[in-house]
Amino acid sequence: MALVKDSLLLQAVRGTLGDQITIYERNGQIIMAKKRGKSRKKPTKKQLEAREKLQVAAAYAKVMLKDPELKAYYQSKAGPGQNAYNMAIKDAYRAPEVQGVRVEETSVVVTAKDEFRVAEVVVQVMDARGEVLERGVAVAGRNGVDWYYRVVSLPVGGTVRVVVVDLPGNETVVVLKLE
Repeated sequence: MALVKDSLLLQAVRGTLGDQITIYERNGQIIMAKKRGKSRKKPTKKQLEAREKLQVAAAYAKVMLKDPELKAYYQSKAGPGQNAYNMAIKDAYRAPEVQGVRVEETSVVVTAKDEFRVAEVVVQVMDARGEVLERGVAVAGRNGVDWYYRVVSLPVGGTVRVVVVDLPGNETVVVLKLE
């Protein structure tokens, strides 16, 4: 790979020359590199899964960028050499992370984060048989990480099921057993 500086010839040239050299621009710099060939190895199961996940993320990005507000949001998160499309793919590729669920006297507090934004936290309280006693959407706290849901009752032996959803719709589910 070579970085090209002040070459009048290469200022307007982009693409592949023959089957040997590729010329492209990245972050305002012209780069010449050996043309990469297609791999002759059979892809692994993990590689195929990653490709499929990336295809889904790319499809999400194309749809989401039709919304001017979301496009502006993702563009605001982009750094040098990045754009709104890159950020939308990155967001769709990763699910939100639940850092903790704690039960207080009259509420369930969920600590969740996403690299971009957690869109919704849904809390279900179930009895020992698994029947849903109550279900509702938690309210975001001031710190942007904690979400609060006020419960009517917490049955002994029951469970609290928390579903954290980000903008692309990725879900992370955590189940907490009540004692």
